This record gives sequence, C-alpha cells and structure tokens, in this order.
Amino acid sequence: MAEFPDEKPTYTIHDLPEGTRPRERLARLGPGALSDAELIAIILRSGAQGINVLDMAIALTRHYRTLGVLARASFTDLQQHHGIGAAKAAQILAAVELGRRVMRAMPEDRPRVDSPETAARLLMSELAYAEQEHVKLVLVDTRNRVIATPTIYKGTLNTTSIRIAEIFREALRHNAAAIILAHNHPSGDPTPSPEDVILTQRIVEAGKLLNIDVLDHLILGHNRWISMKDRHLGFKA
Repeated sequence: MAEFPDEKPTYTIHDLPEGTRPRERLARLGPGALSDAELIAIILRSGAQGINVLDMAIALTRHYRTLGVLARASFTDLQQHHGIGAAKAAQILAAVELGRRVMRAMPEDRPRVDSPETAARLLMSELAYAEQEHVKLVLVDTRNRVIATPTIYKGTLNTTSIRIAEIFREALRHNAAAIILAHNHPSGDPTPSPEDVILTQRIVEAGKLLNIDVLDHLILGHNRWISMKDRHLGFKA
C-alpha cells in the first residue's frame, strides 16, 4: 500500500494562496499549464480529513510514474492508496474512460503515423533522455491513426523480461489494427543489440498469429533513432 510520509500536512488545498490552487490556475492559464498531479487533484476535489488533496495526487503520480500506468490501474488497486476510497477511485476511472472516449470520438484529430520518422518524433520527447529503459507501443487503426501510446515496461530490458502477451493484450484491448514497438537506450546509443533483434523476431511472429501487423520496432537514443524494419533486423526482407 502506498503511504504518505509520517509527517503529514494538516492543511487543505484551500489553505494554499488563491493564485496557486489548481482550479484557479486552470481558470487563469488553461488545463495545459497544469501538472498531472494538479489535474488529478481537481478530479479528486477534496481529500480525507487532514489530507491535502494535492499531496494525495502527487503520491499517486509518484507511485504510478506515468498516466499510462495509472490508466491501467483497477478499481481495487486505486483503493489501496491512502485517502482513496470507492468514490475517489470511481472519479479517477471515470476521467480516464472519458479521455479514451474523446479520443475514439475524434479520430480526425489523432496524429497519423505514416513513417518511422513520424513515430520516432511522437515518442522522442518522452524517451530520448529517460534514465531507465522504457518499452512503449504506438497503437494505430486501419488508417494508421494513433489510438494510444501505452508504456508496457520500464526497467532493464532483456528478452526474458518482456511478456509478448502483455504487448498484444494492449493491442487487443484497444482494437488496434497494427502496432509499432519502441524502446529507448539510456546510454544514448540506439544501436540494436542481439537481444533487440531476438525480441523483434518474437513479436513479429506473434503478430502474424494474431493478425495484428507489427509495423516497426524503433530504438531511441539521445535525439537519434533506428528503425529495425529499415535495417531488416527481426523483419524478413
């Protein structure tokens, strides 16, 4: 269970200076100016007695690391966190589902991935200088429009730690027609390793069995990237 430090603040969000409260900042600057934690704090509205809702939101973002991981949390998972009961867990899940439905309802506004370079640009800002290895998917529909870009793994990458089922579970859950796999090399050098080639081969083969196209496997470094498909690594020429 995620816990707050022993010394918990006893003030509430209303004790913050008015100009720094998330709702007031949103009204003044727009939602894009708010951090993930501030947006979650607005969704939660208020904390339990003696708990600052912003601290609660910060604890959630620290635990789940990314919004993609938070979006996959279950109703029960969320309630394991201090201050999150059934009502607040429901608020978070409702907000996540609304976001998904908005994306599905406005396909014309979704970016279209028409080349490895387009996909690399989509992910570069997040992965180029990440200190740990991340494995992400770019899920696309039949017109190569992006459905979602979930993070499915974070940590030291090797061919035994990646579960192929987890990769395609996300694709099936989003009804994706095709996927692009991507991961970063924290060293900054995107040169593929033998393990990268083996992983690519396994994923391409699994995609064929499930009738889900694997369009590419991108490796990102420090503002550099490599397309495994362009190099015929793990993909048949």
